[in-house]
Amino acid sequence: MSLKPDEGRGRCPYDPYQRNTAIIVDGELYTGTVADYRGNRPVISRYLSEGSRVDLKLDDTLGWLEDPTFIRSTFLPDEGKIYFFFSEVGREYDFIDKFIVSRISQICTSDVGGQRTLQRRWTTFAKAQLLCQADNELPYNVIQDIDTLLPADGAPEDDTLFYGIFTSQWSVNSGRSAVCSFRLTDIKSVFTGNYKVLNRDTLQWRAWVQEKVANPGECGLHNASDNVLRFVKENFLADESVRPVGRSLTMVSAEHNYTHLAVQRVQAANSRHYTVLFLLTESGYLHKAVLLQNGAHIIEEVQVFEQPQPIKSLKLSIPKGVIYVGTSEGVVKVPTANCSFYWTCAQCVLARDPFCHWDPVSRTCVIVSKIPTTLGQDIDGGNVEEACNSVSLTRKTRFGPNSLPAGELVSVSLNEVIRIQCPAASQLSQQVWERPNSRLSSDLYLFLEDGSLSFVATPATLGHYLCLSFENGYQQTMAIYHVKQKSSPMTQSPTRFPRPQTYPIPTTQAVSRHGPELHTSVGTSPKRTESTNEEIRPTLSIRNTQVTRGQFGRNLILWTEKSGQKETEFKGGEPLLAAKGPCYLRELVVVSVLLVICLSLLITMVLYALRQRCRSRTAPQAGTANRDSDRRTPVEQEALSGNNILSKHNGQALHSGHVSGLFCNGTLTGPNGHLPNTPSEES
Repeated sequence: MSLKPDEGRGRCPYDPYQRNTAIIVDGELYTGTVADYRGNRPVISRYLSEGSRVDLKLDDTLGWLEDPTFIRSTFLPDEGKIYFFFSEVGREYDFIDKFIVSRISQICTSDVGGQRTLQRRWTTFAKAQLLCQADNELPYNVIQDIDTLLPADGAPEDDTLFYGIFTSQWSVNSGRSAVCSFRLTDIKSVFTGNYKVLNRDTLQWRAWVQEKVANPGECGLHNASDNVLRFVKENFLADESVRPVGRSLTMVSAEHNYTHLAVQRVQAANSRHYTVLFLLTESGYLHKAVLLQNGAHIIEEVQVFEQPQPIKSLKLSIPKGVIYVGTSEGVVKVPTANCSFYWTCAQCVLARDPFCHWDPVSRTCVIVSKIPTTLGQDIDGGNVEEACNSVSLTRKTRFGPNSLPAGELVSVSLNEVIRIQCPAASQLSQQVWERPNSRLSSDLYLFLEDGSLSFVATPATLGHYLCLSFENGYQQTMAIYHVKQKSSPMTQSPTRFPRPQTYPIPTTQAVSRHGPELHTSVGTSPKRTESTNEEIRPTLSIRNTQVTRGQFGRNLILWTEKSGQKETEFKGGEPLLAAKGPCYLRELVVVSVLLVICLSLLITMVLYALRQRCRSRTAPQAGTANRDSDRRTPVEQEALSGNNILSKHNGQALHSGHVSGLFCNGTLTGPNGHLPNTPSEES
């Protein structure tokens, strides 16, 4: 390929936010984009052709593309074809609103255009609908991203799979996304079938019922006759749709909108191959899921960014074992395997991660080697007892008084409200509180949403408490407490036992969730119940977080990078402690607010009563006007007749000994308490 400069007009869109796709094959550039400034001329083109080969593009006068949004393109060498994936308006459907459909189109790299018909135009272009739909449900008709999974070594190319993310334009499926897989064999079968033709009079698409003159999309038609090329020119839309594998959805998420996808085939420890999907949500969470016979299992959830931001691209590098997440601010790489996160064999097996297995020699969870083994991994069943040397694992649902292991001592006072924490082993685990030889009644205990237990310290509630975690039939002891009455009135802090051996902290921050609720734990490593007499002490730590609901993976990992290096310490790694004493801060705030409101209402009522009383004393009463005129004193009548005994002298009012008026609020009143009708002064 020559290194000469070439203009980008027609190769890429004018609008940087306009989605497009491009791929280079044998030094030639194949693009799917728009060719004009307004973005109204979609085109699939070939550039940088040399020798006898010429640049090609679509004949856009026939409406081969209807306002498309290009997603991705891929090249299959054995087929000699490039497949383009996009969504566009489905003109073959007659709806009031525009109906969006997902498409797959193909072109041959050997195409050089026709001799007279379709000169410098594609002669091998054909397109079909990708239908991601379950039975008796509305389709997920808008494609968001798609990736190619090449067949295993030795398998035919027809076993190539395409995994795509689809959303729906219908409000009933709003906020949901689905993953569908399509097999290359089914795609080729649709392209070799019947095609639709456009009726120019009614502008309606109908199936071609006559004998086919040629097979649209077939390579090598550039030397065909004009009659064949005219047929290919008008028949480019396949009559059938490409259905997903098994005619079912591979995966459906009701809580997350997936935007990007990458797929990889992984060989497990038992030499079996599993398909792993890396799904990126619009909020920046990376889900790793393994496809099993009974459905998809989300292994972990990686929070790539602390603050949500739009994702531009997602690229998987299988040789390096990393995923590159691109944004407008930069690129972040995330490893495909986080085996060091699992500290016990139970955690390693319950994760059901094809990348990881438990090494009994080093007693660590490591990446699967090329040596086949069945120890320390069970992807399909997640059976801990079979994978982790069942001799060292026992199931204990009750502890006798003589076999109860030691726990964390919590000194309390009677009638004190206690709250003890129980971190979840994972998002899929179930937490259960137990007491030796006793039943936890809902009348005495309050089971909170975050898994903690709250109760009032009484002689009946003192003693041992155990928090157990159940997952896939396996039990783990997460926390043990010994609640004891204080020996002295002085405030004592809880007695903590020495922590066991510290495991190396992985380079990620883990957040475990339980069921529909979200619980957060930092650097957690639940110890499994063993048949030894060693004391089992809580080795977990948590940090407070807001409880939310939703369906998530087994583990949540916060991935952050600083100056190109991953963080090696967890944030907020405070030890798990029971409440040292009751906290009435919230109650105090509520009572204070209510007291202020009551005082404000009382003051308002008093001021209102005083104002009404003053107004009743100063306002004239209409009903007493006639009676006041009858009861006027001679002095008042003389004042009204113009002989006012009040005069001004040096700016001050002179009082007569016969005047019986009073002053109220600085206002002269009559003997009956009302304002006398005094005439105005004459100049």
